[in-house]
Amino acid sequence: MKIFDRFLVRSFLGPLFLTIFIVLFVLVLQFLWVYIDELVGKGLGLKVILEFLFWGTCTVIPMALPLATLLASIMTMGNLGEFNELLAMKAAGIPLQRIMRPLIILSIIISVAAFLAANNLMPLAHKNIFALRDDISRTKEEIRIPTGIFYNGIDNYSLRVEKRDNNTDMLYDVMVYNHSSNRGNNNVTLADSGAVRLTEDKKNIIFTLFSGETYEEGERKSSSDTSFAMQRIKFDKQDIIIELNNYAFQRRDGDRFGSDVMAQGLSSLGHRRDSLDSLYSIARTQFLKRLLVAGGLNYSRQLDTANKQHFREIFPIDQLPVPEENPQYPDLLNRAIGKVDQMSNQVDNFMIEEVQIHLPLRRTNVEWYRKFTVAFACFIFFFIGAPLGAIIRKGGLGTPVIVSMLFFVVYYVIDISGKKLATDGSISAAMGTLVSAFVLLPIGVFLTYKATTDSALFNKDAYLALINKLKKHFPLRHDKDKRQA
Repeated sequence: MKIFDRFLVRSFLGPLFLTIFIVLFVLVLQFLWVYIDELVGKGLGLKVILEFLFWGTCTVIPMALPLATLLASIMTMGNLGEFNELLAMKAAGIPLQRIMRPLIILSIIISVAAFLAANNLMPLAHKNIFALRDDISRTKEEIRIPTGIFYNGIDNYSLRVEKRDNNTDMLYDVMVYNHSSNRGNNNVTLADSGAVRLTEDKKNIIFTLFSGETYEEGERKSSSDTSFAMQRIKFDKQDIIIELNNYAFQRRDGDRFGSDVMAQGLSSLGHRRDSLDSLYSIARTQFLKRLLVAGGLNYSRQLDTANKQHFREIFPIDQLPVPEENPQYPDLLNRAIGKVDQMSNQVDNFMIEEVQIHLPLRRTNVEWYRKFTVAFACFIFFFIGAPLGAIIRKGGLGTPVIVSMLFFVVYYVIDISGKKLATDGSISAAMGTLVSAFVLLPIGVFLTYKATTDSALFNKDAYLALINKLKKHFPLRHDKDKRQA
């Protein structure tokens, strides 16, 4: 590799890694903001939170890579133009195509890496993030007993604490209702003070109560017995051990979300699509048979009466009998209406069946095509950013960030809209997923052409000269009045 090529590659890799880090940081903050309520208050360890953030970071890579490629390409070419390095290269006889050649090769490598990430890393990330979110959602919040009100956060128990000493964590005027027997408020414990602690495995909670009494009603001997025996126990110290369920974070099988379309690669999606295609074809065939039977068309030939030889001639319409004169006309009309109702019901039933089969098929097709959209977006964004940087000749994080965000917002809105339309069945899966590339590709071609021809696309003086030229050919009305005066 020549020194010139190494210089360009180093100039591009620095902004690329910087922008990837910045974009991932911003997107992960947005991801954390969305799911912060699921993490707070459940006593999760640092390892679980870091794992959640890691897989969350992997899921936002399809958004980060195209934006980072666009921003890095604008910054690289903008820096070269701002410090007149690009002008020196052109003055030395090096065309822009030759200057961009090592960067084009690097953009191809980035696109291939983006495709591999979408096909291999993204399914694994979605499978693990789905499983982790489900495990976290099953974990109950930590026990925080308030003062002055009843607390029902522990299964089968209701607690009330009058006050708490924040220095010693001692509880005073404690009331504990035990509802584990499912017989109402038949067991209550009152204590002057107490303390509460969790076992290390968070499977049990231990109440240590001091100077109190326990009141418990005995069971009735029969349903007609209205007398109750009450047991009263005084104690100086008593430990109440309560078993807890789902208060400690527990890992479950992580492969239970492996069947989701977002957790599958191209190979698995291809098999899934073939299976759903077969099911959909079978469902359509069965529907057509049911529709024929419901309409009284027991043979397929009945759908095309012109197939008969004697119906191929012109119908003698004037010689046909008048239906109203037939005495069986009301009965035949009711039978025909009944057949039409049956066929209409069959169509409605098939629409419900079609949603159950065709919607997963559309989602599978959309996800299959989306494996390629990230790679296409990275490649196209390079051909937007590099020529744009060469034209505007501004580096740093000022102008490039604003221009990049404008293009990325357009891309993101079109991409999300196309995906939704394709999932709803309004357009094909290929059109819905690739429409963003079709929109941005002409922009990239146009900007590349303008950059290679040294166009003054963003030169203010060029536009002012054009306006002055138009004023000479098409003078304004007040200019004409001044001349006449």
